[in-house]
Amino acid sequence: MRKRLVLLVLLFIYCYAAGAQQRTYCNPINIDYGFCPIPNFTTQGKHRATADPVITLFKGDYYLFSTNQWGYWWSSDMLQWTFVPRKFLKPWHHVYDELCAPATVVLGDTLLVIGSTYTTNFPLWMSQHPRTDTWKEAVDSFKAGAWDPAFFADDDGRLYLYHGSSNTYPIYGREVDRKTLQPIGERKDLIRLHDDIHGWERFGEANDNTFLAPFMEGAWVNKHNGKYYLQYGAPGTEFSGYADGVYVSDHPLGPFTYQAHNPFSYKPGGFAKGAGHGATYQDKYGNWWHVSTVAICVKNNFERRIGIWPAGFDKDDLLFCNTAYGDYPHYMPDAAADPSNSLFTGWMLLNYNKPVQVSSTYGGYTANQAVDEDIKTYWCAATDNKGEWLQSDLGALSTVHAIQINYADQDATIMGKQPGLYHQYKLYSSVDGKKWQLLTDKSRNHTDVPHDYIALSTPVKARYIRLENIHMPTGKFAISGLRVFGYGKGQKPDTVREFIALRGDSERRNAWLKWKTVDNATGYTIYSGIAPDKLYTSVMVYGANEYYFRAMDKGKPYYFCIEAFNENGIGKRTAVIKAE
Repeated sequence: MRKRLVLLVLLFIYCYAAGAQQRTYCNPINIDYGFCPIPNFTTQGKHRATADPVITLFKGDYYLFSTNQWGYWWSSDMLQWTFVPRKFLKPWHHVYDELCAPATVVLGDTLLVIGSTYTTNFPLWMSQHPRTDTWKEAVDSFKAGAWDPAFFADDDGRLYLYHGSSNTYPIYGREVDRKTLQPIGERKDLIRLHDDIHGWERFGEANDNTFLAPFMEGAWVNKHNGKYYLQYGAPGTEFSGYADGVYVSDHPLGPFTYQAHNPFSYKPGGFAKGAGHGATYQDKYGNWWHVSTVAICVKNNFERRIGIWPAGFDKDDLLFCNTAYGDYPHYMPDAAADPSNSLFTGWMLLNYNKPVQVSSTYGGYTANQAVDEDIKTYWCAATDNKGEWLQSDLGALSTVHAIQINYADQDATIMGKQPGLYHQYKLYSSVDGKKWQLLTDKSRNHTDVPHDYIALSTPVKARYIRLENIHMPTGKFAISGLRVFGYGKGQKPDTVREFIALRGDSERRNAWLKWKTVDNATGYTIYSGIAPDKLYTSVMVYGANEYYFRAMDKGKPYYFCIEAFNENGIGKRTAVIKAE
């Protein structure tokens, strides 16, 4: 009896561990992104593209809508997503017959969706069973003519519309009649950018307002503790600093006050950069999340993906989003979780800038660009043939827990959303580079997995990981990131020394952060915020011992600390320093 009990306990521990590993995700999320449907946006090559996401919980399922996808996705767990093909628009509404920056709202037992438009004859759609294509027009012509729309249904039964996408005009708001689903009352100007004060709102990769004035777009509203949180994206979707800010009010149409902590959703560093134009929502356990746009912007300015990040409200009702190690594997909770405590698994990146061998190379798309932690660069094989391969050396025997395969779109020929696309490959591991063990066999896979993520049910000891191509859906075999996660056997890095924040008088929106290099560090994570206990902003830095932080407000002190990390773990944070 005792022996049987021990076996049952061991079985439970094993199943729990396996289940925990399978309940993880890694950004960018792995969905079958469509290819850009617009010919004049593909001057540098056809490419996958979507952005401006919204996730809505409806009847126990999650529904994900985003720009130009000829459909949407649903999921029961935010891990596995199923695509539902659907063309919502009539040909005379949009030449490409597709939703752009869609908005959703749940009214009772009905989910409604609409896309962006400057016209007043645009339909608002409704469904009570959106797992399948069972939509009908709620109104055939929504009279507001809203670009980047967002709906908010208040708990008093009133309905509101927010919209705007411009580097000139503000975010607007107005009420919508819940019975007729048409706008009522006057349209109100709600918020505008103040990039002369808010450093992160400045246009450009260097936040220097080069070329254009910054854009304000992507409105979204949530209610918490009786207050209304009006969110917006800025300064431009092309940049790693694309982020979401928030204003707060006691009334759904304002007046609104800029939140002290901003931007609240921000990810300018790491592999997958950018966290702007998104939506904040709660899961079925009450946990808050923020879904937003990830920038690639190589083949075109609008080459983008989607990321999801834990979010929440602190004890002072400040809205924040946790993007620290946000493109490393994270647990997906199946109960209430504390967003201030990271859902990060602790599995570290094992192969950053480590040696790579490949079967062939096309042009200047060299091998190490598959392991340089930059989604904008990639290795490309000479062909898409079966048997092309990429081999990553982890440098030492390590414990591998998960692998993410990020495909690039070199020489793709597809436009729009096409059914029947799929990737096929095999993953191998080896301790010596001679004898190989099959890790994952997707030679019979028939799904489109452009950012495939594999959490191993049982971790393996390995020094080498090999990816072998079998089938590409289009274009050559090209990889922007073969990312291997787990634990090395060495020492964690020491605490960073001589960390300073230089904030001069000439530009109060910027700080020059410097520190002494930690010899065994892979990179560093900088934390900043408006108070020592509110360091909600994080920036991941590789291969440098300095960073120009450009997201500060004039006239406000900021606080910083830093930690080093490598394949073995994360070092201790420094003491918090203040930049007046």
